[in-house]
Amino acid sequence: MLNLSVNVAYKFGKGISPRQFMESMERNKEEFARGYEAFVWVNDEDREFFESLQFRDDLRVLILAAEWCGDVVRSVPVVFRALEAAGLKTEVLILEEHQDLMDHFLTMGGRSVPVVILADPGGHVLGHWGPRPRHVQQLMVDFKRENPVREAADYEEKIAVVRKRMAEKYEEGAGVNASVVAELRELISGM
Repeated sequence: MLNLSVNVAYKFGKGISPRQFMESMERNKEEFARGYEAFVWVNDEDREFFESLQFRDDLRVLILAAEWCGDVVRSVPVVFRALEAAGLKTEVLILEEHQDLMDHFLTMGGRSVPVVILADPGGHVLGHWGPRPRHVQQLMVDFKRENPVREAADYEEKIAVVRKRMAEKYEEGAGVNASVVAELRELISGM
């Protein structure tokens, strides 16, 4: 759900750089770094699109993230690489320190990260992406619809199965690089 009512300008300058996020990680640092180093453009058109954004000074990016989150470890290295090519001003906001903003970008009522927020220089939200590629998210949507009671005796067992399937989905087709890049490109193309 697009939340155009929130203005995020009050968060500009409150985050850390992508490099600082990677360097400060205490959990999942090696896996994150592997995803970052292994990034390759699936096609030249995507690379050219993101490189063409280098002259846009009308977009700012905030990324809500947490180093403990598997979706962050899988998707954010790709997001960082695409945004590096674009040269867009990007700040990472640690979920635990910015829950006030996170609460404007809930996923099915929960705090799920990452959330990539695109805004204009005045802080008006133009769009957002996350917490995971659509084809992976659909597994969680289906699971929550079929298992609405978190306190059910078999909930943890069932969600563990879904999380395993989600990890497999991330690698289908051309993998996480292709799906995240395509969805970010689609979002930014509309701006």
